[in-house]
Amino acid sequence: MTELWNWRIDGAAPVEVYPALAEALGRVVMPLAVADPARLPAYAVVCDVWEAPGVYGTMVDCYGVPEGLPELPSIAALARLLDRNCLMRDDTLDAGRHLLIAPDGTIRPVHFEVVETDDGEVLSDQRLCTVSHPGCRGWSQCHRSRWAPDTVAPALAAA
Repeated sequence: MTELWNWRIDGAAPVEVYPALAEALGRVVMPLAVADPARLPAYAVVCDVWEAPGVYGTMVDCYGVPEGLPELPSIAALARLLDRNCLMRDDTLDAGRHLLIAPDGTIRPVHFEVVETDDGEVLSDQRLCTVSHPGCRGWSQCHRSRWAPDTVAPALAAA
């Protein structure tokens, strides 16, 4: 069984991301454009990194991630290595809600305005997920998450 990971990074060039991904994952990272399935080492991870418009415009897709490799510590390691904030989708299925992973490993839920474009989703207007905001109170999807409003998990809490 393999996994697919989708992340966003705050302003890192793809050329910086590939070596940092290899170090964070402890695996060989093959860019999707040059990966040959017939010659791919069993321990390699195939990744695609590209620039999109909007905030957190560096997009990362990792394909065929081994099942035993934990996602949150991996993205926390990437954030630290790049010294950039990273985003991943949370568990609510709300398109605008993500987990923000800071370079120090701190994890917190955040919201964005999402606009669909021909180039994919564009994020803007970041705000913390907090019960002081009407959209995060009461019966909102935020309360069904492992990462409830106002959650701030200390460094590498997800490990």
